[in-house]
Amino acid sequence: MTELAHSQQRSAGLAFGSEIARTLFAGLAERTADAPGVTRVSYGPGERIAFALMAEAATAWNAEIAFDVAGNQFITLAGLNRERTIYIGSHLDSVPHGGNYDGAAGVILGLALQAALAREGRRPPFDLTTLCLRAEESCWFSHSYIGSKTALGVLEPGILDSVRRADSGRSLADHMQEESFNPEAVRRGESRIERTRTLAYIEPHIEQGPVLMAKDLPLALVTGIRGSFRYRDARCIGQYSHSGATPRELRSDAVHATADLIVAMNETWEALERDGQDVVITFGIVGTDPAQHSFSKVAGETHICVDVRSQSVSTLDDVRRRLAETTGRIAAKRRVRFDLGAESGSRPALMSRDLLGLLVRACARAGVAAHTMTSGAGHDAATFALAGIPSSMLFIRNANGSHNPDETMAMPDFDRALAVLMAAMDEPAQSWLRLNNP
Repeated sequence: MTELAHSQQRSAGLAFGSEIARTLFAGLAERTADAPGVTRVSYGPGERIAFALMAEAATAWNAEIAFDVAGNQFITLAGLNRERTIYIGSHLDSVPHGGNYDGAAGVILGLALQAALAREGRRPPFDLTTLCLRAEESCWFSHSYIGSKTALGVLEPGILDSVRRADSGRSLADHMQEESFNPEAVRRGESRIERTRTLAYIEPHIEQGPVLMAKDLPLALVTGIRGSFRYRDARCIGQYSHSGATPRELRSDAVHATADLIVAMNETWEALERDGQDVVITFGIVGTDPAQHSFSKVAGETHICVDVRSQSVSTLDDVRRRLAETTGRIAAKRRVRFDLGAESGSRPALMSRDLLGLLVRACARAGVAAHTMTSGAGHDAATFALAGIPSSMLFIRNANGSHNPDETMAMPDFDRALAVLMAAMDEPAQSWLRLNNP
């Protein structure tokens, strides 16, 4: 085949994949609409509709369609070598009244890639499976990454007893059973994914922050997903007193102490950034007690939520130590005490260096700048990476943030991401076989 003919064939394939994607996005928006956005409840009607739409589209290129015991959907285009599998995918549930692209863009990009290859009359080097994951959003069952954990057989069994927020007392196991899946097999850790046969997991996703918009970049390759530690129910406890009658030096003012803490931890954040550390520190909720606070009272208590994230375990440990030292110092100065409460969090997950290199080369062939960045939000890719599977993420520029109905992903940016993944399929088979995790 001449270079011109190959270029024309590639263009036709990409155009077909893009057309499939546009049809799927439109269908999702229409059929899962819940003004002012979309709602696709985990193990609910919207998610079920989304799964059916994906499977229906894939019949156009005779893809193989299967489910695992938890209802994750595997849509496979047969490869030249059927002994190994490359997974591309994400989740199809959404937050209530969310946007149409969060999660779904990754699944649809996997299907668009399959469609483009099929239109070219070409098989991928290995089985190419688009993975439609369930229940990534923690808003429904109060646990994140249920789909990827069930797909890998690592879901903590007790999570099956979690009750879905949208219902009155019905558990995750009940909903799996209702959809004709097998919660007891999930409890045993059964999985369709064979680790030794899995080459890679790639998760395309809209960026959920403003970085790519600010840099005027369509795409980015993700180097790692930040881990975290969180104190959701921290308190600063002082003493209520009369605002006019209590001198400053005799106050136990919880608001002033909390303000000191926020300022001090922001200074810590700035210092760590100057040292080249990856970290973000957020006080997402700060408030006084409505039942007690008053215009004429010195506040005796505040409620605080602290969220610290980093790619580095040592940085998280360092910030945790500094937070303890800072609260101790401020408590002594302000005559208050801090009760941070229970700690929760997640482990950082570094993406595969080898897979990142493969995607950098694909970007070069597709004529797309290979910008790299950290993911501040959590994703199913973290579950795969922490399970020892070479993993990576491809961020697509998105205006207006995510988890809201105003998500805006431009289709030309999606098409660039499709071109990058198409170019990745041009990599020699040996490049895929040599992939390693960090």
